[in-house]
Amino acid sequence: MPTYSALTTLTGEDAAQALAEAVEKMDPAPVGVGVFEIEDGSGLWEVGAYFVEAPNAVILDMLALAFEARPFALSELPEIDWVAHVRRELAPVEAGRFFVFGSHDADKVPEGRVALQIEATVAFGTGHHGTTLGCLRAFDRLVDAGFTPEKVADIGCGTAVLALAAASVLPGALIIASDIDRVAVDVAEANVAINGLEGRVECLEAAGFDHPLLVAASPFDLVFANILKGPLIELAPDMARHAAPGGRVILSGLLMVQAEAVTAAYLAQGFTLEAREDLGEWSCLVMRKGG
Repeated sequence: MPTYSALTTLTGEDAAQALAEAVEKMDPAPVGVGVFEIEDGSGLWEVGAYFVEAPNAVILDMLALAFEARPFALSELPEIDWVAHVRRELAPVEAGRFFVFGSHDADKVPEGRVALQIEATVAFGTGHHGTTLGCLRAFDRLVDAGFTPEKVADIGCGTAVLALAAASVLPGALIIASDIDRVAVDVAEANVAINGLEGRVECLEAAGFDHPLLVAASPFDLVFANILKGPLIELAPDMARHAAPGGRVILSGLLMVQAEAVTAAYLAQGFTLEAREDLGEWSCLVMRKGG
């Protein structure tokens, strides 16, 4: 069965959300609608919808006009098993001592490396994206420098690859991985089991630090937050409350052009910038809490 996509952009979150609600009421109805900020400073938002029946192009044109959006770009998508496709395309990732691989590359794991098996799934964070790779590299350098955190939180964990990396090299640490998406939490729990780390990583559904177990476990010596610019800035005050004095937070999910704004938000909360690495168009920041 073919799938159809309809994509447009417009200015402002409120208008984008309103357009998405209108698209959801179409007949035939879409099977999914998403609203995403285009994080390039333009103020534009993308509205995307997916259909299993060809959508009414005239109605889409009318909706775009009504909400002052660009005309929808309509596409018919081929029938592809995307997870299988991605598995074939993804090569193992090396980040210092860490070797991230899928089950199809299990025979390629070098000796002496910390092997992390992460499957291509519906959750983010296979290690291939510049943001996740940057976090792994930053953590690897901290471990090389003798940093041994006793409490670790992976906020917005996705596949939990960062929490798994911590659990693999910090045998005595308390490690919590959380995500706002229940599906991601399920994926994280599956990856914990695949890597034989049951009992080492607690997986929770939570927005930020909003969970009793996270609050009870804080302050954390190390926090990973590989999310997006907006949530990272919003989290800065909570991050300061839940990070231990002298603790590090590894931040990513941000473009190079956004790094200064995120850095400024954390400097204002008493953090100092310890390191920054740019990989392609993405940045990874290591911030140290004063004290």
